[in-house]
Amino acid sequence: MTIVVLGSMRFPAANLEAVKPHLNNLLMETRTHDGCIAYDAAFDPYDPGLVRFSELWPDMTTLKAHLVAPHIAPWREVANEYGVRDRSFTAWEGANPQPV
Repeated sequence: MTIVVLGSMRFPAANLEAVKPHLNNLLMETRTHDGCIAYDAAFDPYDPGLVRFSELWPDMTTLKAHLVAPHIAPWREVANEYGVRDRSFTAWEGANPQPV
């Protein structure tokens, strides 16, 4: 069963340029090594400092492995260094996905 994750992280808007290369590294490492179906992040154009995440995983086991992958700890350190707050992620089990 596919796992859908939606989330967000808020940074001080002044720190976004410094966060971008680290976020890009997280995206590339996750897409390459963690078995994800899709892993995306976007800066909200109407809410400075807000980064939205969307993820698709083949199963909960793969998602849990991602959460302890070697590139996650450095990302969390960088996020803390640049003032992350209001971190929120939720996972759902998705059955029978259909294009809309």
